[in-house]
Amino acid sequence: MSTTTTPAGLTTGHIGLNVTDLDRSADFYTKVFGLDVVSRDDEQGWVFLGAGGRLVLTLWRQSEGAFRTDAPGLHHLSFQVADVAAVRAAESVLKELGAVFAHDGVVPHGEGAASGGIFFTDPDGIRLEIYAPTGVEGVAAPSGEAPTCGFF
Repeated sequence: MSTTTTPAGLTTGHIGLNVTDLDRSADFYTKVFGLDVVSRDDEQGWVFLGAGGRLVLTLWRQSEGAFRTDAPGLHHLSFQVADVAAVRAAESVLKELGAVFAHDGVVPHGEGAASGGIFFTDPDGIRLEIYAPTGVEGVAAPSGEAPTCGFF
């Protein structure tokens, strides 16, 4: 009989995304998430973004076209913030940038859930979420009992 153990201290490291335009994507992610450019190599086609001395996101110019939602792979990326006020601040920036939203305003993760956020796409169509763990009580969920983040 085999056993599975989780390595001590396991956490998510940085996220790497394929993008079509480094300048456009770096601009989007720095404005929406407040990330800083840690390093960049335009010749090789990459930008590393971080916050507080920690690498958070790497952008790679290694693709063409738009993000495919009909193929195996990434469904969406979710980023947690401290509270609903931070979600709404990000929503305001996204509206200024002309981002496409899946739902109108801040919505709960499911009917009766206290957690929730906004669901949108980046310039390449990659699905993203910014949410708060509480503060969305009493708002109707767009997908009823189903997890909102699964259906956008």
